[in-house]
Amino acid sequence: MINSRTGCEYASWRAVDQVVLAARTPPALPTDDAPKARPDSVRQMTELEVLLEPSGRALLAELADVDDLGSLRLATALRERYAPDLVATALTQAELRRAARTKFARADEMFFTRGGLEQASAEAVSRHRARRFEGRPRIADLCTGIGGDLIALAEGREVVAVDLDPVHLRMAVLNAQAYGVADGVRPVRADVRTVDLAGVDAAFVDPARRTSTRRLRTGDSEPPLAWCLALADAVPAVAVKLAPGLDRDAVPSGWELEFVAERRELKEAAAWSPALATTTRRATVLPGGDTLVPDGGGPVPVEAPGEFLLDPNPAVTRAGLVEELARATGTWKIDDQIAFLCANTPVHTPFARTLRVLESQPWQEKLLAARLRALDIGAVDIRRRGLAGNVELLQHRLKLTGKGRKATLVMTRYQDRPWSLICVDA
Repeated sequence: MINSRTGCEYASWRAVDQVVLAARTPPALPTDDAPKARPDSVRQMTELEVLLEPSGRALLAELADVDDLGSLRLATALRERYAPDLVATALTQAELRRAARTKFARADEMFFTRGGLEQASAEAVSRHRARRFEGRPRIADLCTGIGGDLIALAEGREVVAVDLDPVHLRMAVLNAQAYGVADGVRPVRADVRTVDLAGVDAAFVDPARRTSTRRLRTGDSEPPLAWCLALADAVPAVAVKLAPGLDRDAVPSGWELEFVAERRELKEAAAWSPALATTTRRATVLPGGDTLVPDGGGPVPVEAPGEFLLDPNPAVTRAGLVEELARATGTWKIDDQIAFLCANTPVHTPFARTLRVLESQPWQEKLLAARLRALDIGAVDIRRRGLAGNVELLQHRLKLTGKGRKATLVMTRYQDRPWSLICVDA
């Protein structure tokens, strides 16, 4: 079958000529008709299968509660009871599981590679995104990786999970099993560009943003963004996971660009095709799922700093929605080009951190250390926006003792003048 959009020859996703894997069996080794596995994939697959043996599972369970996985004494003791290769593999996997606890509630039951864990979405982000596919029972998860998004997508749905890496695909199925959602998963080992998407209701694609040795430049991916966006020609309902630093203009008109933060940490972005879009830009803050979208309102006033400073969530600034936040909170800007807002009363919003301003004055670095000591400030978190300067060097020159209160020192501009604000949490 020829896909008219790319000119690629597609084999039907219902056929068995793309190494379709049973949900509870490991991927077959390459045959003449299957994509050839890299030598390191063969090694990784062998290591994974060893971990799935009873001795491997027993060792992983034993390591789950060990405090110091890098202890030489620990490794030596384990080698008296387990094969050295198994010990080395299990210790690496245990370290990855420990690192994954910040992303997955069941990390200790899952399997990872270092690159796969790095690119995988956090569980909270994946669940938020999966809710946008409500009413679409059959989804293609393209570039599925270790299955971070697959887990959320497969809850109550049938998912075709496609990845060229046999190790990641095997891990994706195992990780879906850890969450009890593997029954609806149909793994397919293939290049996503050679898969026919006929019969699916929606597609999600998380293109690789790094090779086996390096991270790609922001905006670069494999498959390229242009190919991912063109998926909407074949399946109208498409979501593309993006790096949060992507230029907003890279997403075409008619699509929705969403930036997602978990509390104050910007996690990722996603582009939603016109069939799923409900706005042009969106800032979402988890775990509450609060969202901010363009409101078409008028200009925001620019006035002198007030008694309280609002530091917008990075999802808001990346989405270009600072003025929407100002109108929603009744606050104002202190400079037309700077993403800080001010108020004279405390403001409670999930879209910004509110700070109480202790001092507001023109930037005079020579006087800062004395002013901080006078205010009993022993340590500062420096926020720089709109004003050049080396934050680490400034920290060193302030020579703070660490004793006393902690404050936020804001380096910014007011009416295009260098300005400083000394603030504490409100």
